[in-house]
Amino acid sequence: MATVPTASPLWQATSEAIDNSNLSDYQRFIKGEHGVTFENYQALHQWSVDNSEDFWESIWQFSGVIASRRYDAVLEDKERFPGARWFPGAELNFAENLLRYAQHENAARKIAIVARLENGERRELSYAELYGEVEQLAAGLKAAGVTVGDRVAAFMPNVPETIIAMLAANSLGAMWTSCSPDFGINGVMDRFGQIEPKILFACDGYHYNGKVIDSLPRVTAIAEQIDSIEQVIVVPVLNRTTLDQLDVSGIPSARLYPDVKVTENTPALEFVQLPFDFPLYIMYSSGTTGAPKCIVHSAGGTLLQHLKEHQLHTDVKPEDTLFYFTTCGWMMWNWLVSGLASGATLVLYDGSPFAPQPTSLIDMIDEENISIFGTSAKYIAALEKEGIVPRESHKLTHLKAILSTGSPLSHESFRYVYRDVKKDVCLSSISGGTDIISCFALGNPNLPVYEGELQCFGLGMAVAIWNDAGESVVEEKGELVCTKPFPSCPIAFWADEHGEKFHAAYFDTYPNIWAHGDYGEVTANGGIVIHGRSDAVLNPGGVRIGTAEIYRQVEKVEAVLDSICIGQQWGDDVRVVLFVVLREGLSLDDELIKTIRNTIRANTTPRHVPAKVIQVADIPRTISGKIVELAVRKIVHGDVVKNTDALANPEALAHFANLPELAS
Repeated sequence: MATVPTASPLWQATSEAIDNSNLSDYQRFIKGEHGVTFENYQALHQWSVDNSEDFWESIWQFSGVIASRRYDAVLEDKERFPGARWFPGAELNFAENLLRYAQHENAARKIAIVARLENGERRELSYAELYGEVEQLAAGLKAAGVTVGDRVAAFMPNVPETIIAMLAANSLGAMWTSCSPDFGINGVMDRFGQIEPKILFACDGYHYNGKVIDSLPRVTAIAEQIDSIEQVIVVPVLNRTTLDQLDVSGIPSARLYPDVKVTENTPALEFVQLPFDFPLYIMYSSGTTGAPKCIVHSAGGTLLQHLKEHQLHTDVKPEDTLFYFTTCGWMMWNWLVSGLASGATLVLYDGSPFAPQPTSLIDMIDEENISIFGTSAKYIAALEKEGIVPRESHKLTHLKAILSTGSPLSHESFRYVYRDVKKDVCLSSISGGTDIISCFALGNPNLPVYEGELQCFGLGMAVAIWNDAGESVVEEKGELVCTKPFPSCPIAFWADEHGEKFHAAYFDTYPNIWAHGDYGEVTANGGIVIHGRSDAVLNPGGVRIGTAEIYRQVEKVEAVLDSICIGQQWGDDVRVVLFVVLREGLSLDDELIKTIRNTIRANTTPRHVPAKVIQVADIPRTISGKIVELAVRKIVHGDVVKNTDALANPEALAHFANLPELAS
């Protein structure tokens, strides 16, 4: 179906920038290899899904994947979804691919990692230094008995040692899994307790919002409760320069990180060669409505997908400095770390994004010459609410792209970035998930940016929006699906012997079709709008409404700092209930309720207007910052949410129980 672009773009790349992009280089590569050219991105995308084997092989070749054994085929059992096998016969090592730039002649000068803490501490490692650190730690892990297939877990902040530990473990063929240290004991046990790690990396503590948090009591409890842990390796974050003051004698089988490394006569780093689909990461679903699912991702699939997303969709080059505000419990940490494979300098930050001042992360853009800045939609909205205008206070000279994920980026936030942050920047709202450790919808350095839209579907991803009849639709809301296999499809869920839970999570809705659980729309511009999670879609009077449509309007109301919307069963129908957090000192009165309702009604439909608007003190969020609509809905309906350790602020759920306003 042909579509006509609407409105004017907020940004367009110059012809020179387009010609110099990795994506244009890739198209020239395809012309040379396959003799095909493309009129536009849509044609390229169509070719990539119609010729998926040629496409994914071209990504392997274009990005220079390092493998000790070539694949026997690109795709085996292509009709099975799930079940298709990518690059059977190939043998490689994920860590070897991420450390490839350590072999370059300027590896001693090229910075791999810049690490910043909230308290002002700064460190940097060159690619050569990173390689040496991985080499020393891998030798120590090997001496501790770590081998192929073992699980190595981390209860760690976003610091260099976390990346070093992951690379060292993977060089030996071990699987990696991590949680950030702000998880509670039950949250950690719900995750690590399922996968039985042999080694636990843990920090002595961390900084957040001006506070120093001691992690050792929780580390002790974790070590005592998970019998499979043979060694706890304590990384001194708070006591990095005062090791003599750090006592870990009370932690079972604990050693200090510096003592584990083999620093004298260090054996050369060896990379165990494993099949393309050998397990690399174990990731976790949010776990707010049940035990977290342990999602197993392959080394080859993760590598290939991230190389494609970084180089073609984000235009990451060796001269770039890449930052994403994330914890080690969110998949964006894994995504960020893969930037090493493209030779970028990674900037790590651990702490509150608004400490010691609201502009801390913006300051860092100038101080570290960040060219690609990744964050969340909530952070961008919060900057605007704070009245911060970076274009007036900062240079942002090297900044070429801003990435946003975690929740839909509102139209207002798009306008804010181009009005108050920087005009000449590619603002890419991206969407995917832990389930695929990557994205279905992404940015594109060659395409224009339209207000409120994700720029494009990812290359090689046969993504569409389907209506209730299972038909692909444009300018109509529906389910986001993927109709063909892709390399970063999870291998399985851990301990799901017959694959029943895995199949139920993604393939029950449509046979042989991945249903992602997002409610979205393809626009006339060829872009994508995500209207929210399918399981959180409201259904008043039988009309489906995405919660993002309501949040977008509420964000326009100056008095409202945050909100969450659910559907409450009422009589034989569902009514829309909106909870709001207001600016300090304000209270919800009839006039403000009227303003909120009128704002929603004026820009949507009468069905979007909440039947109830209720003030609460806080909105519950996961540790990665996502609001938990399903958990709130359960509380409102009198159900129990058991896995509250998955929340950053579990006490916030109490605000939604037994509210008298919901009884009438």
